[in-house]
Formats: sequence, structure tokens, C-alpha cells
Amino acid sequence: MVKAILFDFDGVIAESMDIKTDAFARLFREFGPEIVKKVVAHHQAHGGVSRFEKIRLYHEQYLGKVITDEELSAWCGRFSDLVLDAVVSSPYVPGALELLESCHKKYSCFIITGTPQEEMEEILSRKGLNRFFIGVYGSPTTKTEIVKEIMSAHKFEPKEIVYIGDAMTDYEAAKGAGITFIGRVPEGKPNIFPPDAVVVSDLKNISF
Repeated sequence: MVKAILFDFDGVIAESMDIKTDAFARLFREFGPEIVKKVVAHHQAHGGVSRFEKIRLYHEQYLGKVITDEELSAWCGRFSDLVLDAVVSSPYVPGALELLESCHKKYSCFIITGTPQEEMEEILSRKGLNRFFIGVYGSPTTKTEIVKEIMSAHKFEPKEIVYIGDAMTDYEAAKGAGITFIGRVPEGKPNIFPPDAVVVSDLKNISF
């Protein structure tokens, strides 16, 4: 019955989560270790939320400063400079490349990510992965909105879609749409998902 697979990217296809965490730490390093500690803790607890939302929030809540859209754009540009090449060079989650090779021949595959869309498209192109996906969706659109958009545009029923993610934003988007969810939890890492979630440590033995 499955017709479509929705993939998050960081932590699902590429082992790039630590790259993003390190980038947030470096970005706010000038404000001292206590601010960095708060930023990193929030980032790790809110995977899948766009950097635009996080950077604005960190300025307002931790630095007591409201930044303009122009300032936010500049901060996000600095963040992109810190992560882009490293994400392109990051290794794959075990089994991810093999799963993509298999899935794209049978199902409609999509990327849903909190990364800005243009940046995600560049990463996929440089890693040679864009051939696997018929749609790539990134911020500023939320994951919940993206799922609804894909279902509407392609006339998919909930039972025809599987969503593979590693963050609560992925789980919530899947559950909100009534579609099957598989959570990726790396070996040795805490399981952040509710008891009803199916979880895997890698993508080696996934079948639909």
C-alpha cells in the first residue's frame, strides 16, 4: 500500500547532527559559555526546528535583544557558512544510501527538512543525491505544512505514506497527518519518542 517515503535529512540520511550543534556553539561563542550552554541544550531538545526560529529566539530569550529581519538573515548566513561544506562531507547514516537506491525505484521519495530549501538543494546536488527525490522541501515552511502540501498535491492517502525522522517535529508532523512514522535513534543515544513510536538505530534493515 505504500506509495511515498518522506525522509528527514540530518540524522536520517547524513550523520550531520553534531555539525549543526557545533555550529550553534561557535555562532554564540562570543557571548560566553553560559549562553553557549543554553543554546546547545535548546537546539538538541528541538531538532527539526528551523535555524531562523532558533536564532531569533536565542537573541530574544538569552541575550535580551530583538533582531531585525536583516540581522537575522546575516546570522543565518554565518550559520550556513559554518555548516555547508561539513554537511556535504558528512558520512551517511548506515544503510541510508542503500535504502535510497532501492526506494526511489518503487516509491515517490521526498526530503522534508528544517534546513533552508536552497541550501538543502545544494547539499543534495553536491552529494549526488538529488536524483533520488521528486520533491525537496525546507524551511521556512514547517514540516507539518509540508506534509499536508505533499499529500494534497499528490493525492496520497495517509496509509500510503511512511515518514522517517529523528526529531519530535517529524513525529508530530507524521502523527498529525495520520501517517506511519519510523524514528531513527542512533545507538547509545536516548530515545526521545513516545512509546508508540517504531524506532531503529540505522536504516540497514528497513522494509515497507
